[in-house]
Amino acid sequence: MRTDTIFFQLFQTFEGLLFELVGLPPEASEGYRFTSVEIKEKAFRFDGIFIPESLDKNIWFVEVQFQKRAEFYWEFVGEIFLYLSQYKPEHDWQAVAIFAKRSIEPEIPKQFRMLFKSGHIVRVYLDELPEDESLNLGLVRLIVSPKRETIALAQRLAGQVGRDDRERMVEFIETVLLYKFPQMSREEVEAMFTLGDLKKTRVYRDAKLEGEKIGEQRGKLEGKLEGEKIGTQRGQILGRQQALKQVAVRLLTRKFGKVTLKTSRRLDKLSAEHLEELAEAVLDFEKVADLDAWLKAR
Repeated sequence: MRTDTIFFQLFQTFEGLLFELVGLPPEASEGYRFTSVEIKEKAFRFDGIFIPESLDKNIWFVEVQFQKRAEFYWEFVGEIFLYLSQYKPEHDWQAVAIFAKRSIEPEIPKQFRMLFKSGHIVRVYLDELPEDESLNLGLVRLIVSPKRETIALAQRLAGQVGRDDRERMVEFIETVLLYKFPQMSREEVEAMFTLGDLKKTRVYRDAKLEGEKIGEQRGKLEGKLEGEKIGTQRGQILGRQQALKQVAVRLLTRKFGKVTLKTSRRLDKLSAEHLEELAEAVLDFEKVADLDAWLKAR
C-alpha cells in the first residue's frame, strides 16, 4: 500500500499503534513525528517513517505488504540504506515489515539475516494479532478480517469507543467499511447497523447526496422537454450513475491521488453496474496501469 492509503491514515491518526504492533507500550510514540519521505535518486517512498525529536529514540521505517513479492526485502532494505546515506541522521534505526498474513512473507535473503537477529528489522503478521487486543489493534484486525466477520467486529469496536475518541474512531471505521463494502446501498447499511454513528459511510453519503441533487436538476430539465414523469425517472437513473461515479472517484483519489480528466471522462461512459464493479475492484489495484487495463476491458 502506498502512503495515501488506509494504513498511512491509520498510523497518522493513532500515533501509538505502530509501537503496539511491535510489542512496545503506546506511550513510546511520544516525541515522534510520523511522515512520508521520498528517496530522490530512485523515487522510492516508504509507507511511513516515525522520526524522533530526540537522539535517545530510534527512527522507525514502516512498510505494509498485502501481496507476496519475492523482491520485497531487497527493496525495503535498499530503501532504508538509501535514506540513511542521503539524510545521514544522527539517530539509530529500526524497521517493521507488516504483512497481512505470514504466508505472503518472502524468504529473508541471507545477506540481511543479521538485521533481523539484531532486532533492527521486526515483522508483524496482522492475521495473528490476539483477539484480546487494544482498541487501536482492533482497528487493524477490522481491515484484515473476513467480510463475514467485519460487521460484528465493527459494531463491537464502536461500542468500546469512549466519548473523547469517538469522532476519529468512528470515522476510521466508516472508512474501512467503505473500502470493504463499496457496493452497499444506504438502506443496506442502515439495516446492518443500529448505531447512529455507523448508519451511513461519510464518503458514500456525500456522494449520494451530490448525485441525488444532480439527478433532481437533470430530472427537472428533462421534465420540461418530455414530461414530468419521464424526466423524473431519467433524472433518478442519471443521479444514481453520478453518485456511483463520485464514490469511484473518491476511492481512486485515496488510492492513487488526483483522478485525471481523461479517467473522469472514461468513468462517465460506464453504466451504473460497471461503476459498482469498479468500486469493489479498486481494492485490488496496485498501480494506475491496473485501472487502465480494467477500464479497457469494459
